[in-house]
Amino acid sequence: MRMTLIEERKKKNLSRREVAENVGLAEITIRKIEESKRNPSIKTARKLSIYYEKTLDELFPDIFLLPNDTKRIKQKNTKAS
Repeated sequence: MRMTLIEERKKKNLSRREVAENVGLAEITIRKIEESKRNPSIKTARKLSIYYEKTLDELFPDIFLLPNDTKRIKQKNTKAS
């Protein structure tokens, strides 16, 4: 689950349908992204980032790494071993 996305939606007191309509996506797309069943394209991620006024890394820390985030890169390399 992508809790930041869900929390941001709930802070605005919006349904998935309302978010979908506001950003021009299907409701099922919002659900699948929130439930981590689907990763957003960069275009979709940007739409959500702008809508929620959050960085890509804040909304999607599981798929977007900052260039200088060596701690996360190190952890990922350790897990693969």
